Amino acid sequence: MRVLQALPALCSGGVERGTVEFASDLVKRGHESFVVSSGGPMTHSLEARGSTHITRSIHRKSPASFAQVLPMRRLLRELQPDIVHVRSRMPAWIVWLAWRGLKPRHRPALVSSFHGMYSVNAYSAVMARAQHVIAVSDCVREYVAQNFHVPAEKMTVIQRGVDVDSFQQRSLEQSWVTSFYTEFPELADKRLIMMPGRISRWKGHLLFLDVMARLKKQLPACHGIIVGGVEPGKDRFMKELLARRKELGLEDTISFLGQRDDIAELYQLASLVCHLSTKPEPFGRTVTEALASGTPVAAFNRGGAAETLQACFPDGLAPPDDTENFTRTAMALLGQPAPVITIPRRFRLEAQTESTLQIYDGLLASRQAR
Repeated sequence: MRVLQALPALCSGGVERGTVEFASDLVKRGHESFVVSSGGPMTHSLEARGSTHITRSIHRKSPASFAQVLPMRRLLRELQPDIVHVRSRMPAWIVWLAWRGLKPRHRPALVSSFHGMYSVNAYSAVMARAQHVIAVSDCVREYVAQNFHVPAEKMTVIQRGVDVDSFQQRSLEQSWVTSFYTEFPELADKRLIMMPGRISRWKGHLLFLDVMARLKKQLPACHGIIVGGVEPGKDRFMKELLARRKELGLEDTISFLGQRDDIAELYQLASLVCHLSTKPEPFGRTVTEALASGTPVAAFNRGGAAETLQACFPDGLAPPDDTENFTRTAMALLGQPAPVITIPRRFRLEAQTESTLQIYDGLLASRQAR
């Protein structure tokens, strides 16, 4: 089977990492994997795992992006994929318009994934025009059904899968530990409280600062680490975070590590991972990754992150937006021995791949039957 995935870029983020991992799993199973995007640092990892990357400017939310429709149509004719899987709205518009311009017998099967609870408008509605829609969690399925009127038979919930074994089997190398503490000597001999996530207001970084201010009073040896890059246009928010850190007297207690490629090691080094999104997050990939690493997670009881914790680690749930209660939950987890955490199969990469391939096979079979 020849599969083409389309997304804006391969810079950072859960959708991007998931695309690379899914592409790798396709290759391992003997399929041909292609990804079209505007490129980015993760392109090397994608290609090193056996996929082909095709660079197109399909990332800008601008009418100028529709100039990519004809090149995309040419690409579909040349590549002749069996499946095109769109993972974001602007690429979905370009692909859909290109796809619609092909003769029906030459059209690949078209699948979309709702990775988020998109605003309800015509721009977002293109994601519902695919022949089959994947929702990454139950809360996303309910949202899509209610707001985009996708019938049940056309939509499937497939949890975002994580390569659990790679996290469970990874061990900290002393050379990495030495290098890390050389880079960040202020973290040595501290209990690290980790918040993974790119710098964006809705991720809850301001709430994390409040939680750390409370934790510091009860656990002076703790140190917060925020792991994630600053999104384009979020420089002002980053300055706000730095000012708030100073206001709370946390300059020696919270470090911003930026975007890193050793997040798996950081999960293992951390005593606790925090998830504090200010709105329901569709899935919360970092929750599954941290739990797969054996690290406890505290998160607000809402959205896709809560679905993961309810299935894997309910002790980490806290009432939404209540930082005082969240702090109590964090303290309780920090005072317990390392938990034994079981990740159900539906949260694993192999389950995601197999379920997605079933959808692909079903679409191809129905096309051949016509």
